Amino acid sequence: MEKITARTNEKIKYAVRLGESASFRKENGEFFLEGARLCSDAAKTGIVIRQAFFTSAALEKYSGYIESIVSTGCICFEISTDVAKKLSDTENPQGVFCVCKMRELPSEIDSDGKYLALENLQDPSNLGAVCRTAEALGLSGLIVSGGCDIYNPKALRAAMGSSLRISLTETKELTTLLKEAEKNGMKTYASVPRSDAADIRRVSLDGGVIICVGNEGSGLSDEAVGVCSSTVTIPMLGRAESFNASAAASILAWELMR
Repeated sequence: MEKITARTNEKIKYAVRLGESASFRKENGEFFLEGARLCSDAAKTGIVIRQAFFTSAALEKYSGYIESIVSTGCICFEISTDVAKKLSDTENPQGVFCVCKMRELPSEIDSDGKYLALENLQDPSNLGAVCRTAEALGLSGLIVSGGCDIYNPKALRAAMGSSLRISLTETKELTTLLKEAEKNGMKTYASVPRSDAADIRRVSLDGGVIICVGNEGSGLSDEAVGVCSSTVTIPMLGRAESFNASAAASILAWELMR
């Protein structure tokens, strides 16, 4: 296994840039993954791992996880602790990192499926948390329109591997997708914190359904609300004006699958 001790090594600089830049990830069709379990989950899920980096301490401590990574046939490097600190954006890195190929995402959704559509979520931790909840509850998938990148390192960590397994559909034209979904017989709901919206517990969620969740600060766009067949809300008894985006998405996903 080749050793890398210089923080200025081109492979290290490339990996760091993948972690930092969404446009660079998209341009190269690759993303950066950190953490022993997360990298191992990616390998077991079938994500193509191009390169892997391990510290000597990690090779000893996380040998079981690393074995599943190495078994994919990827190019592996042993790195110094200093290089690991360069690669990591966590305070206490485990010393396990991978450069992975982006997976093929579905361009169409199942008209009989249950989906949440996320519009312009800005917090990667929220996006990751929604991915994790969606997989846990058995949603057909998520529709992501704008906002942070699904391969953002913080989003990947928050998802705990779910974003590498669950069906994710990306679209720049959410309103077009919603209109097509309705033509195919799906119900489309806009989630809004308004008193005139229907109680989510009282609406029909049979058959194919998409529930839209908006941006953390401004909620759903007027355009998205306008094309949905109706609006729904989560009843609130306290003084808070709205839910956190990932909390709202979790409640809506629970109702959708209940």
